[in-house]
Amino acid sequence: MAHEQYKSCIDACNQCAEVCDYCEAACLKEREVAKLARCIQLDIDCAELCRLAVSYMSRESDYAAEVCELCAMLCEACARECASHPMRHCQDCAASCRRCAEECRRVGSDRTVPQSAQRAAAAH
Repeated sequence: MAHEQYKSCIDACNQCAEVCDYCEAACLKEREVAKLARCIQLDIDCAELCRLAVSYMSRESDYAAEVCELCAMLCEACARECASHPMRHCQDCAASCRRCAEECRRVGSDRTVPQSAQRAAAAH
């Protein structure tokens, strides 16, 4: 498969999305849900962006690296928030988000100028 270069990042993003979904659901069952509002929102955002990054990498989009860079930033924010809560599901989520951020940063750093951007620049 052509997207094999992204396999470890795709795996990390898929796992992160699943763990974020679980953390969100578990937070909603906690006694003081209002205190977890930021955690829940970041879990939702992170899971969705991880799935989007998987989609871009799977089809080898010219913009996969840029999406992965954004995903790394969001994963880091989610990891910081989750790490601030003592619940096991939050701690597990923080660890998964950190792994995903690392993989996404690797893909982002491997970036070259997208072909479509090169064509657009050449046309002007």
